[in-house]
Amino acid sequence: MNTFLIAALGFAALEALALWENWLRLEYIAKPAVMILLFLWLLTSAGLHGALLWFGLGILFSLAGDVLLIFSLDRMFLAGLVAFLLAHAAYVIGFNSPLPAFSIWGMAFAVMVSLGGARVIRRILAALASKGQSAMRTPIIVYSMVISLMLLSAMLKLSDLTWDANAAALVSGGAFLFYISDIILAWHKFVSPIRHGRIYNIGAYHLGQIALIAGVIAQFGG
Repeated sequence: MNTFLIAALGFAALEALALWENWLRLEYIAKPAVMILLFLWLLTSAGLHGALLWFGLGILFSLAGDVLLIFSLDRMFLAGLVAFLLAHAAYVIGFNSPLPAFSIWGMAFAVMVSLGGARVIRRILAALASKGQSAMRTPIIVYSMVISLMLLSAMLKLSDLTWDANAAALVSGGAFLFYISDIILAWHKFVSPIRHGRIYNIGAYHLGQIALIAGVIAQFGG
């Protein structure tokens, strides 16, 4: 197993521990360390050429979002949202370089993601309205559309014959965990507090990012 991957998994575990014990100093180190290590893993294992450049940018935008939200989940939430929006957009471009061919499976995946996401976003938007936070409505809608497109783009690799089956499974599973992590965070922040919600959010986020990048490396690392 790659040294950078082992270290990333270790720091992801330390981040969960930091949240559990409320060790802020450890969180300042562990949380950004995961994405830094994933970037180094991608760089040394596959490089940053072609579509890989976009995945590298996605990691760096995610790192920026992590750092912003460490300082304040409330005051820096919108700035963090923009950083992660750019991360998802970069992943979307990476997954769609080149554009995949039209398929029935693609349409089926699109319907699944759209229906599932619409139910969740309606509940979150209703909570925003009830709490007088309607100013966040447009940013949340835009973000939900982009992350749904990222998830769909990853899932399409499952029916893409140019992708290795194991790599496709990793990126689609990773994208799904990333998607779930954002739902947990939004639900915890806007709808109703979830017991240990931040730990579940970060756990799904880090495992999702690790699986996603592992799939990209498996596909492009040669």
